[in-house]
Amino acid sequence: MNSFPSREIVESIRKQYPKGTRVKLLHMNDTYSKLQYGDLGTVISVDDIGTIHVSWDKGGSLGVAFGEDLCEKIEL
Repeated sequence: MNSFPSREIVESIRKQYPKGTRVKLLHMNDTYSKLQYGDLGTVISVDDIGTIHVSWDKGGSLGVAFGEDLCEKIEL
């Protein structure tokens, strides 16, 4: 996907994934990433193009890109 999300979509993502939200990775479209389905992490922020920046429990931080990758909120 090569288009950026609208401001409304970005604000919706920010409301759904505020800082501190726990997430589970469902899909990462990055052949160089060592992240796998089911990896857990904590949201750091959501940027202006809808990327959800995550600090992963297994180490490191990598964004979940809007339209390319997929994660879901974990209800505690």
